[in-house]
Amino acid sequence: MSDAAQPTAAEVRAAAEAVKTALDRHLAAVERRSGEDDPAVYDAFNQLAAAAEAYDELLYDRYDEVTPFEIPGADDSLPPYTGPEEPSALSVLIRRDYAVAEPQRLMAQARRVGAADEEGEGTAASGTVHGALGLLFGEFEPDEIASRHADFGLEEGDSTLWVTAAEETAEPGEWLEAPFEQVDPQRVVCRFDVSAVFDDEFDDDLEEDLEEDEEDLDADLETDPEGHLDGEPDPDEGGEPARLEADRRGP
Repeated sequence: MSDAAQPTAAEVRAAAEAVKTALDRHLAAVERRSGEDDPAVYDAFNQLAAAAEAYDELLYDRYDEVTPFEIPGADDSLPPYTGPEEPSALSVLIRRDYAVAEPQRLMAQARRVGAADEEGEGTAASGTVHGALGLLFGEFEPDEIASRHADFGLEEGDSTLWVTAAEETAEPGEWLEAPFEQVDPQRVVCRFDVSAVFDDEFDDDLEEDLEEDEEDLDADLETDPEGHLDGEPDPDEGGEPARLEADRRGP
């Protein structure tokens, strides 16, 4: 970047002050939160993320330095909601990805559907993968295919569901040719994502927990090589194990 395009020291300082202000606003919103999904907290989070990102960029451009913190999900989060406060219409946008894991199973299911067709028009289409997909998605609801994907030889990939708000419903046939082109991210009321990435993150956390548990167990065995539980007498020393209080109570 040329010197002429570099931000000034005053601009970097102003961006740092904006981060401090956004931090205070975020904390205040959290302290006053009215529930788990308080929109004020969500807005304050987005403002803090934007301020931190702006400061990080200016700091790097001016001094070739970066901040030591990162706000998770800031790059992928939706912009603040600017749609109607009381939506009178909504659109639900869904995308589900599948891999055709077992083509033979897929076509076998399609042949069953085609055989049930009295006119027999679907029998020939069931002999190809693309024809079988057309038959099955024409016969079954997408939610049923999602719940029974393995029965159809499909393997789930990522999926997402967006609920968007509108002032009024669209005219019939208005968006059918390009159903997702006119989506305004600032009118998204809520969004739900399912991805193998999240599963991998969970598995990594689980592996770390298991490793920590194994280390704790190894440390306990080093302390007590015989592996006795706390409060359990050594059989070589005699004595009976302590009983629970409930065991000593009689009628």
